[in-house]
Amino acid sequence: MSALRLAIVAGEPSGDRLGADLVRALGEETGSRPELIGVGGEHLIAEGLDSLFDYSELSIIGFSAVIAQLPRLIARINQTAEAITAANPDCLVIVDSPDFSHRVARKVRRALPNLKIINYVCPTVWAWKPERAATMRAYVDHVLSIFPFEPEIVERLGGPPLTYVGHRLMDDPGLAQARRAQLSRRRTPQTDEPPLCLILPGSRRSEVSRLADVFGEAAGRLSELNPDMRFALLAGSRVERQIRDKVLEWDFNCAVLSGEEAKWQLFGAADVAVAASGTVLLELALAGVPHMSCYRLDPIARTLLNMVTTWTGALPNMIAGYPTVSEFYDNHLRAERLARLADLLARPGLHREAMISDFDLVWDRMQTSEPASKLAARTVLSVIGR
Repeated sequence: MSALRLAIVAGEPSGDRLGADLVRALGEETGSRPELIGVGGEHLIAEGLDSLFDYSELSIIGFSAVIAQLPRLIARINQTAEAITAANPDCLVIVDSPDFSHRVARKVRRALPNLKIINYVCPTVWAWKPERAATMRAYVDHVLSIFPFEPEIVERLGGPPLTYVGHRLMDDPGLAQARRAQLSRRRTPQTDEPPLCLILPGSRRSEVSRLADVFGEAAGRLSELNPDMRFALLAGSRVERQIRDKVLEWDFNCAVLSGEEAKWQLFGAADVAVAASGTVLLELALAGVPHMSCYRLDPIARTLLNMVTTWTGALPNMIAGYPTVSEFYDNHLRAERLARLADLLARPGLHREAMISDFDLVWDRMQTSEPASKLAARTVLSVIGR
């Protein structure tokens, strides 16, 4: 089988990792490394991609920043579409980052109407702007889904054919290690070990600014409700300095750690977590850590709230199909509420056991027969007839 000529567009770190996993799996399935063209980061570059430009240019946060950079973004969309069209590859895979990658896909579809276009990571049509599902049919031939609830929703909304291939978290050795540690603690509880509360205020500076104060106040109150409670805060590299400065203001002891190894060790040892809304909720659920979801909207996001159609913002709830993780937002985000719920979830009892049981269900529903990258690769090859 000749080498696959693959165009790939990944506009953010998570998509870059997914894309690299897919490229490796395609190489294993076909017996030769794919020839790549497109946009990506360090992981795709390590697989042989000569990125058309530095994909960090696409990491623009905030309405004003997007407006200021709009001419350059449009130029990058055109550049990417033109390069892919000129290369005339066997297939185009767009990975997440729909604001950029879907605009590229539309242009490529007009230029190469017979080229198969595959979307890896379904846009969140289940959360807002559901009409996007049907619109995708014009330029997406197949969707590779990473959540088990998406196939039914996308079909109902009239979207393109979709295959659930699984989530790379299910193949992550760090998560597997954390889950094993939690299962071991459930089988043999360490009654003499002080409980541990994990504080996760987010990975963006804006998130930390909005949540750190109320998280600190809640943790301080929790230390009064349960004087034995220990605290640890996981800080991403982009916000570590900001977080360490904030923790200095707190009047209780809180360890600040960073890095993947520390993350999974904490997930394996934590009794409860207070977390910013995001993918971290799914990581906690899969590890088996009881937690709650917290978020504060910025003023612009608040004006768009009426466009949200989902009944929950927490992925564990979506996967379970019912509320299991409590969600606190804006005016409902109060330190006393967080502290009392954290205290309840950290103690042995029905509330803790029920949530852990719900998370076992989430784990079961996320399972696939093979690793996500292998299923994704086989689906790509099937779609393009290889």
